[in-house]
Amino acid sequence: MSESPEDLYDTPPPWDIGRPQPAFLALAEKGVIGGRVLDIGCGTGEHALMAAGLGLHATGVDLAGKALHTAEVKARERGLTARFLRHDARRLADLGESFDTVLDCGLFHIFDGDDRAAYVDSLRSAVRPGGRYLMLCFSDRQPGDWGPHRVTRGEIEAAFADGWRTDSIEPATIDVTIDPDGIRAWLVALTRT
Repeated sequence: MSESPEDLYDTPPPWDIGRPQPAFLALAEKGVIGGRVLDIGCGTGEHALMAAGLGLHATGVDLAGKALHTAEVKARERGLTARFLRHDARRLADLGESFDTVLDCGLFHIFDGDDRAAYVDSLRSAVRPGGRYLMLCFSDRQPGDWGPHRVTRGEIEAAFADGWRTDSIEPATIDVTIDPDGIRAWLVALTRT
């Protein structure tokens, strides 16, 4: 990645829409998100704050201090309790905690090779057996060549072949500020075995 995590938040990035992604909000409204929630690569914290608004124990982790500061301000302004930590998603075992639900909007697709393997191993250490990993990532159905890697269903299935059950991989949209039609994505639900 050419930019540092801090650089990504010098100005509001396209994925920072000021509200939860509709696909995750729909899951929350169906009761799919529960227990102790980790919003990984949380940015300015919308999904952790969504979980906190449901009365859940919510933690957000990111490497961008600017984004985490914004998340903390939002929590105070909204009267919500959520914890935000500067932490590498590839080192979740260092937290010494386990979570019932992990949310990932737009992090998985930035990793490849050894980093992707380290990330999946890290997730395995943080999600309790029977816990859920819910992900929105760029899909190979997205036209063009700008932005992050377009992920195929096969790549998702291969990455999570060991220690996970694939519950669903469905077409979805990631809302962004630069395109009213959003980004073609995969909405993935996995259970830790």
